[in-house]
Amino acid sequence: MSRLMKGRLTMNERVADRPILVFDSGIGGLTVLREARVLMPDRRFVYIADDAGFPYGDWEEAALCERIVELFGGLIAKFDPEIAIIACNTASTLVLDDLRRAYPGVPFVGTVPAIKPAAERTSSGLVSVLATPGTVRRAYTRDLIQSFASQCHVRLVGSQSLARLAEAHIRGEFVDDAEIRQEIAPCFYERDGKRTDIVVLACTHYPFLANVFRRLAPWPVDWLDPAEAIARRGLSLLKVNGTGEEPEHGDDFAMFTSGNPDFSTRRLMQGFGLDTNLGLQLVSDGNSATFA
Repeated sequence: MSRLMKGRLTMNERVADRPILVFDSGIGGLTVLREARVLMPDRRFVYIADDAGFPYGDWEEAALCERIVELFGGLIAKFDPEIAIIACNTASTLVLDDLRRAYPGVPFVGTVPAIKPAAERTSSGLVSVLATPGTVRRAYTRDLIQSFASQCHVRLVGSQSLARLAEAHIRGEFVDDAEIRQEIAPCFYERDGKRTDIVVLACTHYPFLANVFRRLAPWPVDWLDPAEAIARRGLSLLKVNGTGEEPEHGDDFAMFTSGNPDFSTRRLMQGFGLDTNLGLQLVSDGNSATFA
């Protein structure tokens, strides 16, 4: 029998059914959830979309950091997660250290641009990082390049529109090829007779458009999706189930901080096997966040 009853969870009683939280500004984190479920099929997942704050690229950094740390106070109190996956490059590069300091009892898995594996795989030495403007601006991203890709030429490409276009695409809405082509065009460049051969997808929304990217690209490249690596890191932090039996657990579900996802979003979540009929909504007094 499901542990999900009338929008409340029996794990408030600290049962062993502690979920894995997957957090994103919107629906992009579903690309990580998909891989995590493959590697952790016996676990229960709670997907949190901060759609009330989407897109994160429009936020001033200090305000966004404060918002996310506050949100997690309410999320941890409500769901007592075993681990929390921040399935968002913009949030991870900004707030991961603050979350770990604020909530030391919860292991956090971040999402950072896959610059190190890109540098290891490139043949031409020409790598592009396709990201949100916020991720491009972060010193964290530039430190990754300096630490792991100093022998490569790495071009940072910040897109204002691709996260929004990816959300529209996965919902089945029309997306103009010309608009996408314009956004990815700076990723492709040539130097000394060599061409870009790897594009790092540094936003979890972007893999939803991977097939479109391949079709529109001026030449073939490796589109590097970090979702599997993120899921593997999450798996490494879980405690082993010592019983040898698959535990019973409640339903996987998705919660939106707006409390009001539209029909196409609810349908998408249901397609991922996520219940959205919980009636949970963010309540904030400016100092803390709870969910009612």
